[in-house]
Amino acid sequence: MSQKNRLRSGGRIDRSKQFSFRFNNRQYQGYQGDTIASALLANGVSILGRSFKYSRVRGIVASGAEEPNAVLQIGSHPATQVPNVRATQQSLYDGLVCRSTNGWPSVDTDIMGIIGKVGGKMMPPGFYYKTFMFPQSMWKTYEKFIRKAAGLGAAPEEHDPDKYDKMNQHCDLLVVGAGPAGLVAALTAARSGARVILADEQNEFGGHLLDTQQQLDGKPASEWVANVVAELATYPEVTLLSYATVNGYHDQNFLTIHQQLTDHLGETGNGQIRARLHRVRARWVVLATGAHERPLVFSNNDLPGCMLPSAISAYINRYAVTPGQKLVLMTTNDDAYQCALDWHGSGREVVAIVDTRANPQGTLIEKAHQQGIRIITGSAVIEAKGSKCIDGVWVSSIDAKGEQLTGRAKFLTCDTVASSGGWSPVVHLSCHTGCLPVWNDEVIGFLPGKTQQNQLTAGGINGTYSLKEVLLEGAQAAQQALTDLGLSHEAIELPKTENIVSGQPMALFHIPHTKPTSRAPKQFVDLQNDVTAAAIELAVREGFEAIEHVKRYTALGFGTDQGKLGNINGMAIAAKAQGKTIPETGTTVFRPNYTPVTFGAVVGRDCGELFDPKRLTAMHRWHEAHGAKFEDVGQWKRPWYYPKGGESMRDATNRECQAARNGVAILDASTLGKIDIQGKDAREFISRIYTNAWAKLGVGKCRYGLMCHEDGMVFDDGVTSCLGENHFLMTTTTGGAAGVLEWLELYHQTEWPELEVYFTSVTDQWATLTLSGPKSRQLLSELTDMDLSHENFSFMSWQQGVIAGVPARIFRISFTGELSFEINVQANYGMYLWEKLFEHGAKYDLTPYGTETMHILRAEKGFVITGQDTDGTVTPHDLGMSWCVSNAKPFSYVGKRGMMREDNQRAARKQLVGLKTRDPQVILPEGAQAVKDPKQPLPMTMLGHVSSSYWSHTLGRSIALGFIRGGHDRSGETVYYPLADGRVIEAEICSPIFFDPKGERQNV
Repeated sequence: MSQKNRLRSGGRIDRSKQFSFRFNNRQYQGYQGDTIASALLANGVSILGRSFKYSRVRGIVASGAEEPNAVLQIGSHPATQVPNVRATQQSLYDGLVCRSTNGWPSVDTDIMGIIGKVGGKMMPPGFYYKTFMFPQSMWKTYEKFIRKAAGLGAAPEEHDPDKYDKMNQHCDLLVVGAGPAGLVAALTAARSGARVILADEQNEFGGHLLDTQQQLDGKPASEWVANVVAELATYPEVTLLSYATVNGYHDQNFLTIHQQLTDHLGETGNGQIRARLHRVRARWVVLATGAHERPLVFSNNDLPGCMLPSAISAYINRYAVTPGQKLVLMTTNDDAYQCALDWHGSGREVVAIVDTRANPQGTLIEKAHQQGIRIITGSAVIEAKGSKCIDGVWVSSIDAKGEQLTGRAKFLTCDTVASSGGWSPVVHLSCHTGCLPVWNDEVIGFLPGKTQQNQLTAGGINGTYSLKEVLLEGAQAAQQALTDLGLSHEAIELPKTENIVSGQPMALFHIPHTKPTSRAPKQFVDLQNDVTAAAIELAVREGFEAIEHVKRYTALGFGTDQGKLGNINGMAIAAKAQGKTIPETGTTVFRPNYTPVTFGAVVGRDCGELFDPKRLTAMHRWHEAHGAKFEDVGQWKRPWYYPKGGESMRDATNRECQAARNGVAILDASTLGKIDIQGKDAREFISRIYTNAWAKLGVGKCRYGLMCHEDGMVFDDGVTSCLGENHFLMTTTTGGAAGVLEWLELYHQTEWPELEVYFTSVTDQWATLTLSGPKSRQLLSELTDMDLSHENFSFMSWQQGVIAGVPARIFRISFTGELSFEINVQANYGMYLWEKLFEHGAKYDLTPYGTETMHILRAEKGFVITGQDTDGTVTPHDLGMSWCVSNAKPFSYVGKRGMMREDNQRAARKQLVGLKTRDPQVILPEGAQAVKDPKQPLPMTMLGHVSSSYWSHTLGRSIALGFIRGGHDRSGETVYYPLADGRVIEAEICSPIFFDPKGERQNV
């Protein structure tokens, strides 16, 4: 197929390198330097997809990251495919295969397209909330079709053979955007010797200078760009990143850059590094991100052929493609006139320029007059006509405010419509750190608000569009950063630019129609999500006044383009519907990511074994050598039990329990989470996090504590020891260690940043060996000269000492209910001390025990395991642990208000109890449901469930812990547990403490 829209000359493509590619199973040709979008436009392809909601035909609108429609599935192999890639950002390569993400049986003939003709009435905003509620029996049918219709691209079906990686970098100055402002900023900093990173999402540096015929110093702007880039490449402290999108801007000038390394080279699947995530800490950041041109909202403005003027200029000047034959341009500003001049210069017909202003004046307008281009002032395109492409437009005169039509509409024949409502500064990154953008009436857009970061802005992001001023702002931003950095710098000589005089733009967003908005042909605001002006007005009428609510109700700004083109138009329409200004209506806040980032790039090499590594304790080799069976707990390989001579698990645990109760046994407890907490406010912080009191805990003492979420539900527990007045060691459950550390950091950073406190995970740094049993003191005394007597070393205290020549912290803590010593040594000494203990412990028959025995021993004592005996719905009071809650603390602890909710105060809540089966030999299955009457017809009334259940060798019977409604007051009652096999197990409710209820054994 010939490239009918390709110009014979011009552009930045290499005509000597022709590529073949496939789109929707058809073969096309393009050149090196093309994007998929430019190549398809060159081949005359106008329909690239179907819209998400109404399945209307859609074509290319833009030329960059703001493109809402041309979202494709790239790749020929299930393993290397990538969904939702913008055709405007994917460089062409030979053999590329791509297809539309929507449209069945084809994008040209889509059965769902009938919805697009009547969709406004069938699917108004929130229709899914209102429509698919009744009848309830039909929900499974609804869900099937909704899921089939939802989504854009398809996830790869096979393992990705490529690799992804991450790189940590530091720099003095990170410049985001390599347009004119960014290039000048980078060059100024580079000449001072600063460490500079320059990142741009395009394949070439230069920004919009590559899309125009502007001149600098009397030469094509591209020559100036090439010279600057060449000079930057000579500086060893300068890093140039192309195909690199700064997708996230975080606190303390931490930014993430998603760089595509091979997507422009082909689909190799040979294990190459496909993408890299740069994690950059910058001393200063210059945002030179430019601005996106904003389309106008008018009827049928979604037809293929409706484009942005700046995009048309880019396709003509950069890719040598004129995407049509006859152009009508509608604009509210002078800048868009350049599109008509470029179109005219390519040899195609400009039917008319329709300017909404009554008397526009400026350099570009004068040039249009000189070229004999028809200009219709004080008017607007009110409607585009056509089925699958544009046949023409209706144009009507409008009043000075652009709110009413003032004349009869005229029809103009054309196949392309360009509309410009001005420019929207790209403030996205500045918003990522919580900086709210500020509306500016002169710019007719949002500008970056006040920031706490070392951040500067230059160029289009400031609403500065004059090339001369853009260059100047870039230089000044770099100079300001260099001054703060203490680096000497000189004023850079800026290139001379053409003096272009521009008139005042008109603030207009939504073009009126002869019919009311709700009755006029659809006027699209968000092209990707099919959000119309009528939908926004309806949302306001239904009570959604806050723009964030309007956004969520209508889906405005959702999707892969994140409202780059539609958000401001949507805000303006919502504001007008409420009789407010845009600042009064408010703004949505952009969040990372700026454009989509593949999961592969986010994960990097942290996948497979590196994502879920096997964590081994210092004594792991000993456990393996002595036949331990292992279980996975929070990534750790923990000894489960140690079978001897063909023992069953029950036989092994019986033996291990007997050793712990009657002799001495040892547990590798190194996996317990350990968090070192320091700072002058450490004690106060701990008091706020735990439910019980900590103000008077003395140095050398330990205390058990519970942590709750805001709803009052227990999520972790552990013992925290006071190592010094402002120094504590917190232990957590093995599986909860990472979550607890994250929880502490979250509350410190977001709720109590005024507290001086620091957290360090030291789980891996300490090996923990726990001796339990009546003979544990006797054994340990052989390896230390410490006084281990109860009078000198009481329960719930700790001491520093030396054991077998190794410095250690010894804690009198017990999770078995027996006399116990928890020994912490530097991890490298763990194996040595473990073997020393067994060397001296042979005479005492020292026995290793695993997690299963630990669970049995603790269950006999009624000690809970969070995550097993708690499930996110259990308060301390439900556990019978009200003693661990203090309401007398001066500062409320996390979860206090949640516990006070009415539902959490009910007497009939499920509460922890002990359970004894009538037949002592029968073991209750964990998870079994309790009922009062096993003969009750289904569905039975459930009273609770079993959370832990074991055979107790010590007691000679089965025991269980579980939850029963109002269980604390039902001791002695009988409950029943119907099982799936038809059996019913009878059990008596009892105390959860089955053994040594007074705790005498651990206090000796």
